[in-house]
Amino acid sequence: MSDVLWQPSQDRKDAALVTSFIERINRTHGLHLDGMASLWRWSVDQPALFWREVWTDCDIVDDGPGGVVVDDPDRMPGARWFPEARLNYAENCLRRSDEGDALVFWGEDKVKRRLSWRELNALVARFAAALEAMGIGPGDRVAGLMPNLPETIAALLAAASIGAVWSSASPDFGVAGVLDRFGQIGPKLLISVDGYWYNGKGHDIRAKLGDIRAGLPSVERLVVVPYLDASPDLSGLAGAVTLADFLAPHQADRPSFRRLPFDHPLMVMFSSGTTGAPKCILHGAGGR
Repeated sequence: MSDVLWQPSQDRKDAALVTSFIERINRTHGLHLDGMASLWRWSVDQPALFWREVWTDCDIVDDGPGGVVVDDPDRMPGARWFPEARLNYAENCLRRSDEGDALVFWGEDKVKRRLSWRELNALVARFAAALEAMGIGPGDRVAGLMPNLPETIAALLAAASIGAVWSSASPDFGVAGVLDRFGQIGPKLLISVDGYWYNGKGHDIRAKLGDIRAGLPSVERLVVVPYLDASPDLSGLAGAVTLADFLAPHQADRPSFRRLPFDHPLMVMFSSGTTGAPKCILHGAGGR
């Protein structure tokens, strides 16, 4: 296909962030990069210089990137990026704490919610305090059987803020699909909705939750986020509490952030499981 479908105007090119990035690299290093191809070539030839410039350009909140950008760069796997840096993923996500929209959520046509940056910070802070009160800390796993709710994002950020490791699975998975994943990582806390909406219909998963909890002996607490029902009956789930009750003892407006190594575990994702048990995929806080 030889026809050009779209091409940005010169004004749009001039205003692009990558254009200002290239211009700053040229000024700093006395280069004459003239576009994406030359920038890519320089990034391949000078990866340490390129990634230090990316760090600076992204204005990372940290204790400093350190003097080493990459240790043993020809080793794959095994190269370590920014081995002297310390940062926190959640701290970089939650720079704002104002009344602007942080999250705008629509759950099909059933639930609509907005959270400001101030509200999101407060929810994350309370969640992190509740996790710490349980004794959860760096390296411990927190698992979510959650759709893409604001509470899901808050749970991830809360775990990240204290150095815990987040993992999640879709609430429409069967019991075996959940246990095949979470059974490998031994979460201390499981957070789940009471059910989910699909194609206008509610699907209650409380009965399934009992089987999942029974199959995860590492779980010390089951926290349920009301989604189908504002006040779900949890009497059939031994020891389960609603998110509101879990957070009730804790009041805070702004999280504290534990800065940890660049490659500190942030989240565990999984392969599809189509050719055997799902394989764990570990993602570091700095990206690796």
